[in-house]
Amino acid sequence: MEEKVRLDKWLWAARFFKTRALAKAAIEGGKVHYDGQRVKPGRSAQIDGRVTLRIGFDEKEIIIKSISDRRGPAPEAQKLYEETEESIKSREEARALRKAAGITAPQKKPDKKQRRQIHRFKRINTEE
Repeated sequence: MEEKVRLDKWLWAARFFKTRALAKAAIEGGKVHYDGQRVKPGRSAQIDGRVTLRIGFDEKEIIIKSISDRRGPAPEAQKLYEETEESIKSREEARALRKAAGITAPQKKPDKKQRRQIHRFKRINTEE
């Protein structure tokens, strides 16, 4: 007998998301597709199911190898799925293109000193 686990719970157990709420929000937001279709968070995850995830800049296509509803250590969670070769190759190519284009993660907020410099700069340029 194959046990049934909700897709959001499986994504959480496989450590793609820190909480089930984040997994549910990603599924409802269309960032997760199961067998090429948009699904609801309550959809049952099945062995050999194809899941496409968009996390940040990356898009991963994985195949479910095992079902679990318990979140364990990372090495154990990695045994629950296998990423396809095409997915790995396309992620590497996209990463190289982003690096070549100079696209990086958003910068952090300015600290107090930098904010003062910004205010000073704006004040000087608006007084003219």
